[in-house]
Amino acid sequence: MTITGIITAIVIGAIIGALGRLLLPGRQPIGVLLTVAIGIIAALIGTAIAQKVGVKTTDGIDWIELVLQVGLAVVGVALVAGWKQRGRGRGAGTH
Repeated sequence: MTITGIITAIVIGAIIGALGRLLLPGRQPIGVLLTVAIGIIAALIGTAIAQKVGVKTTDGIDWIELVLQVGLAVVGVALVAGWKQRGRGRGAGTH
């Protein structure tokens, strides 16, 4: 992977992660880097799923692929935020 490919993956991951986070109601106790990481993973998995189900790659925006990616980002952010929230709830004597 070239440096351009890595930078592109980070930018797309940031956008996908941010969209996923914006669509999820409430506050999420996760940072920007974790949001970007979730976005990158969601983008990769969404692309793989789109290819498996036969979504054609076009020159423009692949809306079905984008919806899959953002949907996966919403799920990813929700899962990680829930996991982090449960971790915060554990204080002295609450085990």
